[in-house]
Amino acid sequence: MPWLLSPVQDPDPTPRWRLIRMLKTEPFEPLTLPVRDIRVVFGLKSRHYDGFVRHQVAHPHEFFCPMEALTAEDGHEDPEMQALMSRASASANFMRLP
Repeated sequence: MPWLLSPVQDPDPTPRWRLIRMLKTEPFEPLTLPVRDIRVVFGLKSRHYDGFVRHQVAHPHEFFCPMEALTAEDGHEDPEMQALMSRASASANFMRLP
């Protein structure tokens, strides 16, 4: 409950429950929300990332990259990061979008 009621990010006071758009009114007691889809991006230190890539298999909802790629000042312009994010997007599951 505290997480749902707290603001997403300063200075915006909008509580999380408003942004998830599953609730019509502010929750006043604990609740269970179904999770249909979740994707997670893990940022690993380079030495961990290199070893992980060689010896592990990621689950379909997991995406990995070096932490430096996540924290790079212009990381959003990196073609490899853009490719990773496009594979991680929900639209990647469809042959074509309407």
